[in-house]
Amino acid sequence: MTMVDGTIRAAGCVLWRRGPADGQLEIALVHRPKYNDWSHPKGKLKRGEDALTGAKREVLEETGMECAPGAILPTAHYMASGRPKEVRYWAAEATGGAFEPNREVDRLLWLPPAAARARLTQARDRTLIDALLAALHLA
Repeated sequence: MTMVDGTIRAAGCVLWRRGPADGQLEIALVHRPKYNDWSHPKGKLKRGEDALTGAKREVLEETGMECAPGAILPTAHYMASGRPKEVRYWAAEATGGAFEPNREVDRLLWLPPAAARARLTQARDRTLIDALLAALHLA
């Protein structure tokens, strides 16, 4: 969704779970073949859609996961295709679902925080991992 000021509005989540094998924190990262990058699930808001609804929709569309949003995480501001972009984020626990590769996202990885930080393509996405750990009182 675009506002009058030309800013692209988007939302997403830092999706997390407790690992099935050891109960350790794992963070979901998605690979987008169009950009050949690893990021947190996020996307543009639809007209009239509030950011939290959009964030949950994007998580479901990109990861196949239902989620329970929690703490608000820092908002990212950057330029995309010559226009300002604002992406609002939430910490969100995965509550169920299954990933199916699709046109937009071809891979999903669940990684421990340090490995997720290293895999992320954009530096701005790495700070969200620190914010998640602080929100979960793990920092």
